[in-house]
Amino acid sequence: MAAAERRAFAHKINRTVAAEVRKQVSRERSGSPHSSRRCSSSLGVPLTEVVEPLDFEDVLLSRPPDVEPGPLRDLVEFPADDLELLLQPRECRTTEPGIPEDGKMDAQVRAAVEMYTEDWIIAHRRYQHLSAAYNPITTETQRERQKGLTRQVFEQDTSGDERSSPEDSDDPRHSSGSLDDTPRSSGASGIFDLRNLAADSLLPSLLERVAPEDVDRRNEALRRQHRPRALLALYPAPDEDEAVERCNRPEPPREHFGQRILVKCLSLKFEIEIEPIFGILALYDVREKKKISENFYFDLNSDSMKGLLRAHVTHPAISTLARSAIFSVTYPSPDIFLVIKLEKVLQQGDISECCEPYMVMKEVDTAKNKEKLEKLRLAAEQFCTRLGRYRMPFAWTAVHLANIVSSAGQPDRDSDSEGERRPTWTDRRRRGPQDRMSSGDDACSFSGFRPATLTVTNFFKQEAERLSDEDLFKFLADMRRPTSLLRRLRPVTAQLKIDISPAPENPHFCLSPELLHVKPYPDPRGRPTKEILEFPAREVYAPHTSYRSLLFVYPHSLNFSSRQGSVRNLTVRVQYMAGEDPSQALPVIFGKSSCSEFTREAFTPVVYHNKSPEFYEEFKLRLPACVTENHHLLFTFYHVSCQPRPGTALETPVGFTWIPLLQHGRLRTGPFCLPVSVDQPPPSYSVLTPDVALPGMRWVDGHKGVFSVELTAVSSVHPQDPHLDKFFTLVHVLEEGAFPFRLKDAVLSEGTVEQELRASLAALRLASPEPLVAFSHHVLDKLVRLVVRPPVIGGQIVNLGRGAFEAMAHVVSLVHRSLEGAQDTRGHCPVLAAYVYYAFRLPGTEPSLAGGAPPLTVQPATLARGPGRPASLYLARSKSISSSNPDLAVAPGSVDDEVSRILASKLLHEELALQWVVSGSAVREAVLQHAWFFFQLMVKSMTLHLLLGQKLDTPRKLRFPGRFLDDIAALVGSVGLEVITRVHKDMELAERLNASLAFFLSDLLSLVDRGFVFSLVRAHYKQVATRLQSAPNPAVLLTLRMDFTRILCSHEHYVTLNLPCCPLSPPASPSPSVSSTASQSSTFSSQAPDPKVISMFELSGPFRQQHFLAGLLLTELALAMEPEAEGASLLHKKAICAVHSLLCGHDADPRYAEATVKARVAELYLPLLSLARDTLPRLHDFAEGPGQRSRLASLLDSDTEGEGDVGGTINPSVAMAIAGGPLAPGSRASISQGPVTAARSGYALSAESSRTLLVCVLWVLKNAEPALLQRWAADLTLPQLGRVLDLLYLCLAAFEYKGKKAFERINSLTFKKSLDMKARLEEAILGTIGARQEMVRRSRERSPFGNQENVRWRKSVTHWRQTSDRVDKTKDEMEHEALVDGNLATEASLVVLDTLEIIVQTVMLSEARESILGAVLKVVLYSLGSAQSALFLQHGLATQRALVSKFPELLFEEDTELCADLCLRLLRHCGSRISTIRTHASASLYLLMRQNFEIGNNFARVKMQVTMSLSSLVGTTQNFSEEHLRRSLKTILTYAEEDVGLRDSTFAEQVQDLMFNLHMILTDTVKMKEHQEDPEMLIDLMYRIARGYQGSPDLRLTWLQNMAGKHAELGNHAEAAQCMVHAAALVAEYLALLEDSRHLPVGCVSFQNISSNVLEESAISDDILSPDEEGFCSGKHFTEMGLVGLLEQAAVYFTMGGLYEAVNEVYKTLIPILEAHRDYKKLAAVHGKLQEAFTKIMHQSSGWERVFGTYFRVGFYGARFGDLDEQEFVYKEPSITKLAEISHRLEEFYTERFGEDVVEIIKDSNPVDKTKLDPQKAYIQITYVEPHFDTYELKDRVTYFDRNYGLRTFLFCTPFTPDGRAHGELPEQHKRKTLLSTAHAFPYIKTRIRVCHREETVLTPVEVAIEDMQKKTRELAFATEQDPPDAKMLQMVLQGSVGPTVNQGPLEVAQVFLAEIPEDPKLFRHHNKLRLCFKDFCKKCEDALRKNKALIGPDQKEYHRELERNYSRLREALQPLLTQRLPQLLAPNTAGLRNSLNRASFRKTDL
Repeated sequence: MAAAERRAFAHKINRTVAAEVRKQVSRERSGSPHSSRRCSSSLGVPLTEVVEPLDFEDVLLSRPPDVEPGPLRDLVEFPADDLELLLQPRECRTTEPGIPEDGKMDAQVRAAVEMYTEDWIIAHRRYQHLSAAYNPITTETQRERQKGLTRQVFEQDTSGDERSSPEDSDDPRHSSGSLDDTPRSSGASGIFDLRNLAADSLLPSLLERVAPEDVDRRNEALRRQHRPRALLALYPAPDEDEAVERCNRPEPPREHFGQRILVKCLSLKFEIEIEPIFGILALYDVREKKKISENFYFDLNSDSMKGLLRAHVTHPAISTLARSAIFSVTYPSPDIFLVIKLEKVLQQGDISECCEPYMVMKEVDTAKNKEKLEKLRLAAEQFCTRLGRYRMPFAWTAVHLANIVSSAGQPDRDSDSEGERRPTWTDRRRRGPQDRMSSGDDACSFSGFRPATLTVTNFFKQEAERLSDEDLFKFLADMRRPTSLLRRLRPVTAQLKIDISPAPENPHFCLSPELLHVKPYPDPRGRPTKEILEFPAREVYAPHTSYRSLLFVYPHSLNFSSRQGSVRNLTVRVQYMAGEDPSQALPVIFGKSSCSEFTREAFTPVVYHNKSPEFYEEFKLRLPACVTENHHLLFTFYHVSCQPRPGTALETPVGFTWIPLLQHGRLRTGPFCLPVSVDQPPPSYSVLTPDVALPGMRWVDGHKGVFSVELTAVSSVHPQDPHLDKFFTLVHVLEEGAFPFRLKDAVLSEGTVEQELRASLAALRLASPEPLVAFSHHVLDKLVRLVVRPPVIGGQIVNLGRGAFEAMAHVVSLVHRSLEGAQDTRGHCPVLAAYVYYAFRLPGTEPSLAGGAPPLTVQPATLARGPGRPASLYLARSKSISSSNPDLAVAPGSVDDEVSRILASKLLHEELALQWVVSGSAVREAVLQHAWFFFQLMVKSMTLHLLLGQKLDTPRKLRFPGRFLDDIAALVGSVGLEVITRVHKDMELAERLNASLAFFLSDLLSLVDRGFVFSLVRAHYKQVATRLQSAPNPAVLLTLRMDFTRILCSHEHYVTLNLPCCPLSPPASPSPSVSSTASQSSTFSSQAPDPKVISMFELSGPFRQQHFLAGLLLTELALAMEPEAEGASLLHKKAICAVHSLLCGHDADPRYAEATVKARVAELYLPLLSLARDTLPRLHDFAEGPGQRSRLASLLDSDTEGEGDVGGTINPSVAMAIAGGPLAPGSRASISQGPVTAARSGYALSAESSRTLLVCVLWVLKNAEPALLQRWAADLTLPQLGRVLDLLYLCLAAFEYKGKKAFERINSLTFKKSLDMKARLEEAILGTIGARQEMVRRSRERSPFGNQENVRWRKSVTHWRQTSDRVDKTKDEMEHEALVDGNLATEASLVVLDTLEIIVQTVMLSEARESILGAVLKVVLYSLGSAQSALFLQHGLATQRALVSKFPELLFEEDTELCADLCLRLLRHCGSRISTIRTHASASLYLLMRQNFEIGNNFARVKMQVTMSLSSLVGTTQNFSEEHLRRSLKTILTYAEEDVGLRDSTFAEQVQDLMFNLHMILTDTVKMKEHQEDPEMLIDLMYRIARGYQGSPDLRLTWLQNMAGKHAELGNHAEAAQCMVHAAALVAEYLALLEDSRHLPVGCVSFQNISSNVLEESAISDDILSPDEEGFCSGKHFTEMGLVGLLEQAAVYFTMGGLYEAVNEVYKTLIPILEAHRDYKKLAAVHGKLQEAFTKIMHQSSGWERVFGTYFRVGFYGARFGDLDEQEFVYKEPSITKLAEISHRLEEFYTERFGEDVVEIIKDSNPVDKTKLDPQKAYIQITYVEPHFDTYELKDRVTYFDRNYGLRTFLFCTPFTPDGRAHGELPEQHKRKTLLSTAHAFPYIKTRIRVCHREETVLTPVEVAIEDMQKKTRELAFATEQDPPDAKMLQMVLQGSVGPTVNQGPLEVAQVFLAEIPEDPKLFRHHNKLRLCFKDFCKKCEDALRKNKALIGPDQKEYHRELERNYSRLREALQPLLTQRLPQLLAPNTAGLRNSLNRASFRKTDL
C-alpha cells in the first residue's frame, strides 16, 4: 500500500515537472521575483526607470472615439465642454451699489469703481469637481453614500436575542433537570421527538440532477443580485493626513469683519426729567490705548423732551433714529470697554453746576421739589430754544465687555467641543487675520456668549479739564482696579438699559457705515440698526472689495489763552469746502441723532468759561469721488454767549483755520497742529496751508500752532502710502497721457516718466504691508497690465516686463508674509489665491456681449463653446476691442494700428514663463517661495487665452508656440531641481514647491499637448532618480515623489489620461525574456500563455508606457513594497493610501458607474494583484492563531520561489503543500508553503496598511472583467496560484465581521475589556476549528495575555480608528458602524467567492487540479468557518455544494481533515438561529452524505465525521442552539424521505439512524446547557456522554479532550491530567490492537501506576470492533505521535497541579517511545522536566507547601433534585476551602436555580430522616471529610503525596448524646464515626464521585475519652519533638494540658472514668487502655516541661515554675486513680470478653 502511495506521489511530481522546468528557464533571465522585482519580467525596463510614454495626441488621432461602443466612448478623450468661462456676479452686500454718482471722476477713482463693480471671471474646468482634489472622500461623504444599505444578518448578532423569528419558539428551558429523562439506551423517545418536529423549508431544486455548468450559472446569477455597486464606500475613508492633492476653491473676496456684537439701547431715565439728553457709544481698547470704533449716536428722549428742540431740528432722517448698533471687533481682548458719553443742550454754568440737580434730587421727592423742578424746566426750555444747536459734555460711564461676555456664560457647548476635533480640511479653510490672536486673548471671544441685558445706574460727571481720550484711558485703567478712585465720586444716578448680544448672521434693517441699506432690508420705513465702522486695534490684512471713502476729523484741543477779548465759551465749526465761497460747503458731514442725514456744518460741544478747551468730538465725512486741489476743511471758532444780552450776538467768530485735502495728488491725513488766524482768510487761500504766513493777516499767539486736530481716512480709493500713491499716480498718468505732470515738487515730462516708473516699481517693496494687502488686487492688475500692455511713451513702446515681474514677486512675497497665519495647509495665501481665481483677467479682453452692454445677469454666466453664441463673445485681441474700453491707450483704427497689434501680441503666460526662466537669483528666490501663485497665474492666463481666442478647437500640439513650451520645460526642470536640492535644507519649501509643480503639470494636462506634459513628468522622475542614488536620506525624496505622483493622478480625467481603451501592444522587437515566456506553457492551459495578458497583469513595459500615470503610481507602490525599501512603513502607508484614495474616487464617480466602464478602469490596476501576491509574506497576518505568528513568514524561499533546484524536480515540501496537507489549527497552513528558510521578508506592513491594500485588491477583483481574470489565472504557475489563494484567505480574515458586541465593547475601551474582547474574538475564531481546539488552547496557556502581541493583535482586529477619534459613540453611530462593517465583510467574502469560482473554472482541465482544488476548498472552508452573514453563507454553501458535486474525490479519497472540517462547519451552520442559513447548511450536509453514499455505497466516513463534529461542537461551543440543530436534522430526514433516486437503497435508513444518534447527543447537550453554570453537573454529563461512546473510541477521545478543556478552564489541573491519561490509555489500547511494539505501552494496564481508574479504558472484545474498519480510529490521535502528544499534555497538567510524582510516572511510559524514535531533543527536554519535578518534590517534602485538595461529603435530599435525590457524593474542592465556602456556593447556585426559600442547608451531619423533610424544598447536607487509611495502608503511604493521591475512603465523625443533643457531659458523650468509600479513586476525571459504600461505628463515652487523650498525647509529642523547636506552640499545648482551669480537661476525664472500676467486665479493657493513655500523657508532659525549660529565657522563668506547679498538682491528683488495678485483668482471658472488639457494635450499611 505504501508503495502505491509513493507511486502516486511521484506521479504527481512528474506531472508538474515540465511546466516547472519551462518556467524555470524563463526565470533564469530575470532572477527571482523579489530580488529582481525591479526588473519587470516581460520588458527589460527596471521599475526604477520611467518608460517613455506613448505620444498621447498621436494615439488619440489613430483611434477616434467613435471606435468605442457607447459608454466607453467618453473614456477616450476629454469631453468637448471641459473648459468654460464663468462670469460670476460680484456679491454686493447693500441694495444700492454705493459708488459715487458724480460724473466727474479722476483716473484713480474710476479704476477703483471699475474694480469694485466688475464681475468675477472664472476659468472653470467643468469636471474638476469630480477630481479627488475637489471632491474628497471623507468620513462624512462616506456616511452619506452608506445610506440605504441593507442590514446583513449575522449569527453572532442574533444570539443576544434568542428568538430570531416567531417560528423558532419552543423554549428549551422548560425541560426538567433530571439526567435520565431519556435514557441513553431508549432510542424510541428520541425518534418520537424528532418525528414530531417541523422541518425547515427545503431547497426546491436540490434533489434534481442538473449539469454542473447550469448549477454554476445559476449560482453566479444569484451571487450577482443586490450587490453594492461601490465596495470602497463600505471601507473607512482614506486618511485625511495623506491627502496632499486636496484643494479648496478659494472663497471669493469679501469685506472683512471681526466678531460682531449687537448693542441695543432700550431706555435712559434720570431721577428728574427736565431736558433732552443725547448719547454716544464707542469701543475703546485700553491696552492698545486706541478708540476701536467710530461713534454711534442715539437719542432716547421722550417726545415731550424732543419737542423742546423743535426750532432747531427739521424733519429727522430715519437713519438718525437708530437705537441699535453692530460693532465689529477683529482682535477681541479683555481690555475692551464700551464707553457711553452723555451730552445735553448748552446752558449757563459749568458742568458741575448743571449736574447738581441730577445728583441731589430724587424721583421720590418729586412732590416736595415741585417748585424747584418747575423752575429748572423753565430754564431748560429757554436754553433749548436759544442754544439748541450747541451741546455741552454732561456725564459718562463704561461697560467692561469681558465681564459681559464671561458672565453671560458660554452657551452649553457640546461635549464634542471644537478643541477635541482635529480640524478637517474644510475647517482649516480660510482663517482670517483675526485668528492670529496673541495667546492671552484666546480666552476672550465675543462670538458665542449668551445675550445679556444691562442696566447701568452710575454715571460720572464729565470734568472740564479732563475731557481728552488720554484722560479717558486713565479713567478706564483705574476702573479695572478694585479700589477705583471713581467709586469715591458722587455719581449721577440714572438708568440706562442696553442689550448686548452676538450679532445675528444676516440682521434685517441694517445700514452700512455709509448709510447704505444692507441686504436684507424688508421695509425702508423700519427703524434701522447701524453697522459701526471698526478701527482695528492692530493691522488687518484684507483686500478692499467695495467702494469706501470716509474721512474722520478729530479736534483735540484749542489754546486761546493769549487771545484777547471775550473768548470763553468756545465751539469749533467744521465745514467741507469745495471752493472758497461760503455756499460751496458740501453736505457731506454725517448727522448724529434725530437730525438730517447729512449736514453742511457741525459744531463741537462747548465747555463753559474755558479759554483752552479739550474736545472728544468725532466728525464723520463722506469724501466726494473727485477730490481736487481746492477741496479743504474749514474750521471756524466761535464764542457762544449763553446769556441773552441785548446787542450781543448768539455766536461771535473768533478765529479761522483750514486744511487743504490734496497735496501732490495725495490725500492729507494725520495729526495737525494749526495756527489760527483772527481774520477771515484771503481769496485763494485754499491751495495754501495755514502754515504759510500770508501778508496782512493777524494770527492768534503770533502764528503758533494753537489748534490740534487729527484726520484719518478710511478709503478703498486712496492708499495713503507714499509708494503706492506714487505708483498709481504714474500708471494713471501714462494711461491718460496727460503730460506734463506735477509729482511732488518735480514736473514730469514724457522723457523722465519712464525712469520714475522704473524707480516706482522697484520701490513697491517698501510699501507698508497693510495698504499693500488692501490694494493688492489693484497693484497686481496694474503690474499685469504693464507686462501685457507695455506703455507707449513718445511713440516708443517701453518694455517693463522684467521690472513688473520683479515687482510682482516682491508684492506677492509681502502679501504672503503679512498673511502668514491665514495660509491654508498648502501654504497658499487666501488673498492671492482668490485674486487669481476670481479677479485676475487678461487686460482688454473683457468678455462682454455685443454692443458693449454688460452681460445679462447670468447665474453664473456661462461662456462655453457652443454653436449658437454671438461672435463677439470672445473678443479676440484685434481691432474688435470695443472702443468703450478705457484700458486702451490708442483708439482702434487710428494711425497707430501697427502699434496696437504689437500691443495685443504680448501674452501674460509667455511673458511670465520667459521672465521666470531668465530671472536673477534674488527674484528667483522670491518667486520660488510662492511658485504656486505664478503657476496658477500662468494657467489661468493660458486658459483665458484659449477660451477668449477661440482656440479650443485647435489641435493641442498647435495651441501654444514652441518657444513657450521650451520655456515651460526649462522652468519645470529648474523648479524640479530646486525641490531635489532643497529637500535637506528647507523641507517645508521643498514640499510646497513639489506640490505646486505637480499641480501645475496637472493643470497643463487640461490645456496643452498631453504627451509633452508626460515627457516633463518623466524628466522630473529622472532627475529624482539620479539624486536618489546619492541622497543621504532617500525616503524623504521618495515621499515627495509619491506626493507628486498622487497629485498628478488626482486629475479629473485621470482615467482618460491612461488611455484605458487602447489594447496593450507587446513590444515590437521581442526581447529574449518575451520569447522565452512565449515558449513556456503554463500550469493550466495547453497553449502558451498570452504575453498580452501577462503584460496587463505585470508592471510591464507596455503597461507602464500606455497607462502612464497608473504605471507611475503602481511603480511607486511596488518600489515601496520592496523588502529593502527605506523608510518602509511610512512609504507603504503613503503608496497604499494613494491607490486607495483613487479607487474610492472611481467608486464615487458617476462617469464610471456602468459595469463595462468600471471594468476598463479596473484594468489600470491589474498589476496590483501580482504586487499583492508577491508582498504576501509581509502583509499583516489577520488569520494568525493567537500567540503564534502564522506560517506566512516562511513562504517560498525568495530565491527559488519554491520551484526547486535547477534540476527541476519539485521540492518535496512544496509538493506536500500543493497536495494539500492538513490545515494546522489556528495558523493557516500556507497553500503554497515552501521550504522553511528565512525568507528576506523585509519590513512587515502594519495591519491598517495591509487591510487597505487588501481592500484595493478586492476592488480590482470585483470590478475587473471575469474573462480577463480567468485568462490570467490560467497563466499562473502553481506556486503563484497558491499565493493568490493565500491572498484570498487573508482577505477573508482581514474583513471578518466583528459583531455588534465587539463595537460596543471597543466603545467602552478600557483595557480589561479589550483583553476580554480579544479572548471572545479568539473564541469565535477558534470555535471554527472544532475538535482541534485543544492545541490552540495549549498554545494559549503558553502565552498568557501579558505579552506585547496583545496590543498588535487588538489593532489588527479593530479598524475603527478612523471613524473619528472620539471614544464614546452614540448608539446610532455604533449601529451604523456595525451595519457598514457587516456589509463590507459580506461583500469582501462574496468577491473572494467570485474569484474562487473563476479559479475553479480555470483549473477544471488542468493536470494539477486536485492540489489546487484542495487549496480552493480550504479557502471556502475558512470562509464558511468565519463569522459570515446569512447572505454570504447561502452563496458560500451553494459554491461548496457545487465543488463537492463536481469533485467528490477531494473529500472522500484524499485526506480526512477536509471532510472533518466541512462536517464541523456544516453542523455549526445547521444549528444557526437564522432559518436561511439552516436551510442551506442542511441541504449541503444531506448532499454530502448522498455523495459519499453514491461513491462507495457506505458512508461510514461521513457518519463518523458528522458524529465527531457534533460532539466537539457540543463540547466547545458556548452559545450553541440545539433546538435549531434538531430542526435541521429533521430537514435532512425529510430530504432522505423525499429523495426518489435512492428509494431502493439503504441510504434513507442509514440517514435515519445517524439522525437519531445525533439527536441523542443533542438531548444530552440540552442538559449540558442547563447545567452550564453547575460545573459538577456539567462534567458529570460530559462524563456520561463519553461513557456512552465506549464503543467508538474517536468520539470518546473527543469527549475526554472536551472534559480536559473544561477542567483546565476551571483550574482543576489534576482532573484535566487524568482526562489526558485516560485518553492516552484509550489510544494505547487501540495501538496495541493494531500492532504490538516493544516500546509502546501494552494498553491500559501500563497506566495503572498513574491512576487505578484507567482500567475502564480497556478495549471491548474484538467482535465489537476490528480496528481497521473504515472510519474508525482514524483521527490523528490514534498514532504514536498522537499518544506522545496526549502524554506530554498530561505531564503539563500534572505539573500545573503540583502532582510531580505523577509526572514521573507519565514520563516512564513516554520515554521508551521517544527512545524508540531516537528523538533525543525531546528526551533532553523530558529529562529536564523530570529534574525540575524531582527538585520541586525535594523542596516541598513536608507537603504543607502543596495542598492537594479538601474533601466534603454532599448529600442531596428532595424531589426537586431529580435524579440527584438521596444521592451522596464526595466533592473535591480546591485546597483550603472552608466548609462555609462550599456551603455558600451550593446554596447560592441551587437558590438561583430553584428560587428563593426553597433550598435549605442541613447544618449537622446526623443521618437525615426523609419523613421529616418538606417535600416542596430541596435540602443539601454538607460535611467535611478526611481521607482515611487503615494502619497497613499507612506503611505504603509514606509521603504527603501518597496520602493525598488515589484516595477511595473518607472519614467523618459526629458527636451525639442519647437525648439528642450533639454535646453533653463526659459520661454521656458518644461519637459516631462514618467511613465512606467512593466508586473511583481521587483524583479522577471528574471532581465529584458517588459514594458506593458506607459503614458507621459508634464510640462509647470511654472510647471517646480514650481517643481524646491519645490525640492530646500526640499533640504534646509533636510539639516536643518538633525540629526546629517552636517554644510558643509548645507552651500553648502545655497550658492546655496541665492548666488548672481546663474544662473537661484531662483531670476531669480521669475523675469521671477512672474513679470507679466499671461494673461491666466488657469495659475493663477500655478502663485499662485509658489508664495507660494517662500514664503516657504524664510522661509526655514531663518531657515537654523539660524541653520548655531548655527553651525559655530568663523573663519566662516564673511562668515555667507556674507550669511545673500545675503539673505537680495534676500528677498528685491523678496518682491514686492511676495506681488501682483491675482484678479481672489478672484472671485468664475468656473469649466472650473480646466482644467489644468483635465489631458487633458496627452497623453496616452498604449503598
